Amino acid sequence: MLELSFRKPAEIVTLLCERLRTERLALQLTQADVAARAGVGANTVSNLEAGRNVSLETVIRVAMVLGRSKELEALFLPKLDSLEDVHRYEKSAKRQRVKRTTRND
Repeated sequence: MLELSFRKPAEIVTLLCERLRTERLALQLTQADVAARAGVGANTVSNLEAGRNVSLETVIRVAMVLGRSKELEALFLPKLDSLEDVHRYEKSAKRQRVKRTTRND
């Protein structure tokens, strides 16, 4: 498993891009194959594998083509370790934005 706690963001990008490329090759897909299935350009897939900036939507599209939807579902799930965490999460889900008060100076 990839331990992210002690890594710099650039290192994480490099590692994940290497994994993406390895996964694509394991599935015997070319960059053009993945691009066509994801609805993006082949240069975009190349940029993604090289760690260059691409949109989050592109990352999601490519991950789905590679059969990694389950991993996407796990992103940003609430961390609920106790009953108190569950109650706090439920309460925050119902929370509304607080109205701003105007100050008369």
